[in-house]
Amino acid sequence: MLPKLSPYHLLKQQLTATMKLGDEQLDLFCSKFRHKTTARNEILLHAGDVNPYLYYVNSGCLRIFMLDVNGKESTRFLVTEGRFGTAFPSFTLQEPSLAAIQSIEPSDILYISHRDFNHLLDNFPGWEHEYRLGLEKDYIASIKRIESLITMDAKQRYQLLLQTQPTLIQRLPSKIIADYLGISQETLSRLKSKK
Repeated sequence: MLPKLSPYHLLKQQLTATMKLGDEQLDLFCSKFRHKTTARNEILLHAGDVNPYLYYVNSGCLRIFMLDVNGKESTRFLVTEGRFGTAFPSFTLQEPSLAAIQSIEPSDILYISHRDFNHLLDNFPGWEHEYRLGLEKDYIASIKRIESLITMDAKQRYQLLLQTQPTLIQRLPSKIIADYLGISQETLSRLKSKK
């Protein structure tokens, strides 16, 4: 039987691929994160609350979403394995969030407080670089998603998701996928049936 991996295994693997950290530094870095398992559809942040945490997903999927004035959900971002995510404006500015964070699947996550996150930025120079690269990647992905919502039809957006993140379509409820693509569940169902 294989030994059980630490909840910090994936994060450590990712960090050592890009940062020069000895075992002691790596342990000190990871000690700032706490571990949590979540239930399906568990809310980690309610809209209107100040977001205290940045999350790292070991397994599962987190959804950052908003509600319009009529209560209709709008998925802003999906955070899957090996990625950091949060309701960024609220976390950074420490002000009430317009968005909520939900664990769509049972998930295994790490989380770090705003204070400890800033401590790492101040004391681990390589972390600032790593975090900036992650922010750039997520920002570009967000812009491309916004552009796709403006310039592509439903079929093109679905095909793009199939190419870039095919497992999401199999893993997540159709309601979430349709919302993320900006289409109706009926349209998504038609697109799926045309495979």
